Amino acid sequence: MALKISRVEYYYVNVRDELGAGYRVLSALAERGVDLLAFTAVPSGPATAQFALFPDDPNTLLAEARAAALDLDGPYNALLVQGDAELGALAGVHERLFEANIDIYASMGVTDGRGAFGYLVYVREDQYDQAAAALGI
Repeated sequence: MALKISRVEYYYVNVRDELGAGYRVLSALAERGVDLLAFTAVPSGPATAQFALFPDDPNTLLAEARAAALDLDGPYNALLVQGDAELGALAGVHERLFEANIDIYASMGVTDGRGAFGYLVYVREDQYDQAAAALGI
């Protein structure tokens, strides 16, 4: 697979940080037919976790999250980079954004163990369009 870079929307939901919180949120969405491109979870306070939901179809997520009584915050914008795990692929993405004077304030990625990767890039909302242009999307 060649390098594919896409604009994606994401939404936050804050939940009580307790055993099974991720399971409850993800299973409620799955039961309602919500397909996610990505999901992250981080602590956001002493008893709170923040889940970022990257839906394949934002309208479906919004409708089904309401039905599941999930209070979503968003939409926000990020960039999803997917491709073959070749040495320097992520460095090249960062280089293009650096040369365009774009501030990456967070990122995360993972390989699939078979030679491909997915990588989320968070940039400032006021630099989002400029970042997309720098990456050719």
